[in-house]
Amino acid sequence: MTEFDYRLLRRLRAWTLVFIIGLLISGATAIPLNTELNWLVNWSGAERMVLQSESTNAPGWAAWLVNVRDGLRETNRKHPFIGYAFDWLAFGHFVIAIAFIGAWRDPVRNRWLYDFGLIACALVIPYALVCGAARGIPPGWRMIDCSFGVFGAVPLWLCRKLAIALETRPAGAIPGK
Repeated sequence: MTEFDYRLLRRLRAWTLVFIIGLLISGATAIPLNTELNWLVNWSGAERMVLQSESTNAPGWAAWLVNVRDGLRETNRKHPFIGYAFDWLAFGHFVIAIAFIGAWRDPVRNRWLYDFGLIACALVIPYALVCGAARGIPPGWRMIDCSFGVFGAVPLWLCRKLAIALETRPAGAIPGK
């Protein structure tokens, strides 16, 4: 394997690791959702804005954030088992991250994982738009959800491109094969 191939492989593994870390962080943030929403409402001043503008209209994002926080609080108080769904959401992220270790170890043989990830990222957009509309999620917040698919696709697209470049290089074997 040439020095160029090693550099290509290091770049590919670095971008794969970026994606894996993104999945792990995204999954980990699904577990302490109540705490995170409390922090975000306090940090952003959303509750203060909503309380101060009772006679006028609060900014839409602030009202929505407080509404989500209050809804989650009430749900957790009355029906704590619903939070189990967030635990499983996190678990799904962790399992997918583990699967991408295979792509990190042998990116050419496991290039299909990059294709799988790109398809999943593309499906985030219609899923967020359709299900978000059905659940009454404001359009701006649906765009935030769609951005996860877009931002996830960037490192995956780069990884796929680099894996194809590595695969088509005439140089020697790739480590891990």
